[in-house]
Amino acid sequence: MNNSLPNNSSNRQIRVGEMLRHTLAEILGRQTLIDDDLKGVSIIVTEVDSSPDLKNAKIYVTRLGGGDMDAVIEGLTRVKSFIRREVAKKISLRHTPELNFLEDNTFKEVDHINNLLNSPEVLKDLRKK
Repeated sequence: MNNSLPNNSSNRQIRVGEMLRHTLAEILGRQTLIDDDLKGVSIIVTEVDSSPDLKNAKIYVTRLGGGDMDAVIEGLTRVKSFIRREVAKKISLRHTPELNFLEDNTFKEVDHINNLLNSPEVLKDLRKK
């Protein structure tokens, strides 16, 4: 995953992030969001990073089966006030965090590394050893 949480993240920050991740996965899994860019799209919430004051959250998402993530992020941004209200109904927090949706590039990075490892130059070097 993105592992952008600092080592000194509070347990509360981590717990809230996980609660948000599960709640957002449930909301997005219903596929009831009214936005043309989100119709028929399965979205996976891979990670949630909460700010130390819990007022902001970075939501890392990817599209099941790949596809245009720019459109998905734009669609989620358009409906984020609705999503935020749904989160507020399900999770009891003093402040419902501001949601910022970002593409999770982890799978792209893994593919890139696999392609590099399978490139003729690397395979040639590995055979020499």
